[in-house]
Amino acid sequence: NKVLEQLKNNPLVAYMGQDRKISTFINSHIENQIIPQSVDRVDGDINLENINSNVIDADIAILDTGIDLDHNDLNVFHEKSFIPEATNADDDHGHGTHLAGIAAARDNSLGIVGIAPGAQLWAIKVLESSGMGEISTLIKGLDYINQHSDQVDVAVLSLGCECESGALNIAISNSIKAGITIVVAAGNEGKNARTFTPANNPEVITVSAIADSDGKCGGNGPSTPYGADDMLASFSNFGDAVDISAPGVEIYSTFKSNSYTKLTGTSMAAPHVAGAAALYISLHPEASPKDVKNYLLNSGTNLSDLCDGNGHGYFVGDRDGSHEPLLYVGPK
Repeated sequence: NKVLEQLKNNPLVAYMGQDRKISTFINSHIENQIIPQSVDRVDGDINLENINSNVIDADIAILDTGIDLDHNDLNVFHEKSFIPEATNADDDHGHGTHLAGIAAARDNSLGIVGIAPGAQLWAIKVLESSGMGEISTLIKGLDYINQHSDQVDVAVLSLGCECESGALNIAISNSIKAGITIVVAAGNEGKNARTFTPANNPEVITVSAIADSDGKCGGNGPSTPYGADDMLASFSNFGDAVDISAPGVEIYSTFKSNSYTKLTGTSMAAPHVAGAAALYISLHPEASPKDVKNYLLNSGTNLSDLCDGNGHGYFVGDRDGSHEPLLYVGPK
């Protein structure tokens, strides 16, 4: 008790609170490159024709289960593990590698292509092989990227818990003050995201998930296990804490052991937005996290936008009065 009192009275201690368990937000090798359906849905395929994917000057940190350090389709620039049992940030689960591919798989002759092809990836391992971890470990990862804020531009947090953490909010605020755009998954409980951390942090970009089955707007594709085509996914959290939506059902991306697979969750929606943030930062290196957030929200597809037959069209089934824009990266 005396130690606790001394810590509470220490001016260097900003916050003291109980540690909590956090987990990934998922529901669970090819020779010729394809454009994933989810990238097509936000017109990333059209955008590829207008960008030089060899010079995307932005770094994306994946704070997760690590990244497959040897994956041929990923440009892993730096790795750091905060899991004691892991000697490096190689992915022994698969979740982090999946996020990395959605955001930044290379535009080459194999596998898939991401939203920001070939962007430099930072593998920050804060979750164990089970996909679980502690908020305190996540904070260590955030503190680490803050020390490298001159290089890291965007961070993806596709994890969390239905809880509150003042300590995590402070760490996130420090990251944003350091100039790092933080993108987080809304959560997969079909609940209001305001009770989930870090989704309820007002400074981050919180992402809900839609179901898409044909890579186009209009709702004409077949139904998915999580709702009709172009509908808010049945598992997706919602509410005014959510800033933007992106595809998150049966998303095809990179996986551990130099492979590829489909996974579902708001976890998969978030790196689409992180890739879009990296693209914008690459072209606007002086942009602040607030600038990036405003751009993504203002460039997204809205409820009033009619379907253009490609990716510029809204979704249905939103469960609240806060109609978040749908990510759009194509030309307007």
